[in-house]
Amino acid sequence: MFKRHKSLASERRRELISPGATRSILKDDMRNFHFLSQFILSAGPLKSTSAVKHSKTTHFEIEILDAQTKKQICIVDKVTQKSTIHDVKQKFHKACPQWYPSRVGLQLERGGPFLKDNVTIQSVAASSIVTLYFTDLGQQVSWTTVFLAEYTGPLLIYLLFYLRIPYIYDMKESSRRLCHPVVHLACFCHCIHYIRYLLETLFVHKVSAGHTSLKNLIKSCAFYWGFTSWIAYYINHPRYTPPSFGYRQVAVSAINFLICEAGNHFINVVLAHPSHTGNNACFPSPNYNPFTWMFFLVSCPNYTYEIGSWISFTIMTQTLPVGIFTLLMSIQMSLWAQKKHKIYLKKFNSYMHRKSAMIPFIL
Repeated sequence: MFKRHKSLASERRRELISPGATRSILKDDMRNFHFLSQFILSAGPLKSTSAVKHSKTTHFEIEILDAQTKKQICIVDKVTQKSTIHDVKQKFHKACPQWYPSRVGLQLERGGPFLKDNVTIQSVAASSIVTLYFTDLGQQVSWTTVFLAEYTGPLLIYLLFYLRIPYIYDMKESSRRLCHPVVHLACFCHCIHYIRYLLETLFVHKVSAGHTSLKNLIKSCAFYWGFTSWIAYYINHPRYTPPSFGYRQVAVSAINFLICEAGNHFINVVLAHPSHTGNNACFPSPNYNPFTWMFFLVSCPNYTYEIGSWISFTIMTQTLPVGIFTLLMSIQMSLWAQKKHKIYLKKFNSYMHRKSAMIPFIL
C-alpha cells in the first residue's frame, strides 16, 4: 500500500516537471496577471488624501466699562473678526439682560461718538483685547414708530377741529356761520399731506432699523401736534375770514400745493430706489418724470417741494400760525439740506457742479 501511494506521488511530480505542464501554468499566471492589471486600470487613478485645512480664526476679548465710573461691567469673549458691534450688543444683553441691544451705546473713548451697529470689531481693534465704554441710552423706540406717531396725530387732530366738536367752539356761533369753501379745501390739502406721509413711511421709505430715545419721540409729537392744533383752531374757527384776493388766490395756491405734493412723492420714490441707498449708493439722477428734473438744480429736491407745499398752504389759508410753522420748517429743512449737500459733495463731486442744496441758485 505504501509503495502504491509513493508511485502516484512520483508520477504527479513528473507531470508537473514535464514541459506541457509548465506551459499551462505559465498561461494561467499570465491570464491572472492580465485580469489584475485590467481591474486596477478600470479603478482609475489613486486619489490622494486631501490634507485637512486648519483655518486660523482670531478671537477678541471685549472689555466693557461703565462710561461714567470706568468700572468693569463684563467681558465678552470669543468674538470673531467679522463680528459687528450689533453682535457684541447681543452678547452683552445675554450677560446683562436688563439692557436690551437698542438701549446700549458703545464708545471707543469716553465722550466719543457711539459706534454704529454695522462696524466690525476688526476695524476698531488695536490688539486682541478691546475696551469699549457703555452708556445707557434710555428707553428706545423704532424710527417707524416715531414717524407714524408724528403724522397720525396731526391728521386726527385737524379733523377734530374741522368737525367743530363741542367744547372747542361756541355751538350757537358755529351753527349760525357756514364754513367758507377754503376751509373745506384746506382740510382736504392737510389730510392729503399727512396721508401721503403715512403711506410713504409704510411702503416707500427705507426706514432705518435703528432706534431713537423716547424723549425725541415726545419732542417731535409735541411740535407737530401742538402746531396742528394751533393751525386747525384758526382755520376752522367760525369767525375765520377768507384770503384777501378771494378765489383766485385760493385756486392758484391750491394747484401749486398739489404740484409740490406730487413732486415730493416722486422724489421720495426715486430716493428709495436700491441704487440710491446703502454704502455703494450713487447720486440720484433725473428720469423721464418731469418732477424729478429738479435734481438738475438742487441736491435735495424733496425739501424744496416740502417747503413749496407749506408756502402754498400759507398763501391759501392766509393765517399767522401756518406762516410761523412754515418759517420754522424752512429753517430746519435748510439745515438738513446743507448737511446732506456737504456729504454729496464729498462722495459725488462730479455730479454736484453748480447745484444748490435746496433753493435753486440761492441756497
